Amino acid sequence: MRLRRPLAAAAAFAATAALTLTGCASGDSPDDGDPAASGSAASGATDTFPLTVEHAFGETVVEEAPERVATWGWGSTEAAISVGVYPVAVGEQVWTVGEDALLPWVEDAYDEAGVAKPTVLNDPEQGASVPYEEFVEAEPDLIVAPYSGLTEEQYDVLSDIAPVVAYPDAAWTTPWDETIRITAQALGRSAAGDEVLSDIDEFVTAEAAEHPEFAGKTFAAVVDSPSEGKVYVYPALDPRAGFLEGLGVEVAPSVAELDTSNGGFFYDLSYEELDKLEADFIVDYAYTPEDAEAFLTKSELQAIPAVKEGKVAQVVGTVETSSVSPPTALSVYWEDGFPALVDSMAEVLAD
Repeated sequence: MRLRRPLAAAAAFAATAALTLTGCASGDSPDDGDPAASGSAASGATDTFPLTVEHAFGETVVEEAPERVATWGWGSTEAAISVGVYPVAVGEQVWTVGEDALLPWVEDAYDEAGVAKPTVLNDPEQGASVPYEEFVEAEPDLIVAPYSGLTEEQYDVLSDIAPVVAYPDAAWTTPWDETIRITAQALGRSAAGDEVLSDIDEFVTAEAAEHPEFAGKTFAAVVDSPSEGKVYVYPALDPRAGFLEGLGVEVAPSVAELDTSNGGFFYDLSYEELDKLEADFIVDYAYTPEDAEAFLTKSELQAIPAVKEGKVAQVVGTVETSSVSPPTALSVYWEDGFPALVDSMAEVLAD
C-alpha cells in the first residue's frame, strides 16, 4: 500500500511521540499501559478542553484530551488514526475480515507507525450486542462511535465506563465525512480533521481530472441478491454511490425514479423490473469472484441494458466492498478499493 499524505502525517506524528517517550523513559515498553506507547499522544490535541459534542442521545463533555481511545462501529478507527490518534481498542469487523482481525488498511497504519496493535472488541452480531466487559478491560477514557448502531440502552451502559460520542441523528446514517469531522472534534483535533477531508477532496479531484471521460456519465450502484430474486440499488443518498459523484459521474435519473419503502437509502428492484435500470454503466458490488462472474452472465440480469452491453465496473470481495461502502479516512486510499474501482470504471467507459 502506498503511504499517502494523511497516513504519512499520522505515522510521522506517532513516530515523534515514540521518540519523545523513549527519551523520557527508556525503560518503558508498548505494553506498560503508557498512552503514548499505544499511539494516543494526547499532546497532539489543538482544540480547547473541556469540549462538548452533541449527538442523538444528548451531549457528551470531553473534559481533557483523551489518552486511551476506543472506537465502535465503522470509520471512527480510521478517522482517529488519520488525525494521529491510534485507538487502544477497536470494534471487530467479522463480516469483512473475520474474527479478531484488523482491516488491512488499519493494520498497515499501526505497522507503519510502529504502534502496538489495539485490542479487538468482540462484535459477532455487528452491533446488536456490546462486549461491555471488554470495554472495561480496555480502560478507555473516551469511546467514539459516530457511525454505529448503538441503542440508547447500550449508550447508557457504555457511558458508565467512559464518555461516549454517538451518532448525530440515527443509527448507521452518519455520512462518511461527518464521521471524520465528529471523531476529530471529539479528540480535540478539528483542524487536523479538516485537513484530512481536504486531502481526500484533493485526491478525488485529481482522480476526476485524470478521467475526463467520466464527466456526465450515468451509473447505477447495485448488489445482486439471487436468493431473494432482486437487486439492491443505491441512490446518491447512500455514500457508496454519492461518493463516486465526486469523480464527475452521476447517479442515473432512472435510479431516482424507482419506488422505495426503505427510507431512500436503497431500493428493492425485482428481477422482473430490471429493464427500468437505464444507465451508461453499472457498478456491481460482489462479495466473491463467483458472484462477480454470475452477475455478468446470469440471464435475468441481462434485462439491465448496461449489463447486456458489458458496461459493468465491479468491486469484488468483502474487504474490497467494505473499503468503499462507505469509504473511510484510510480505506479511500487503499489501492484494492476506490483506486481499483476507478480503474475498472475507466476500462468500462473506454470501450
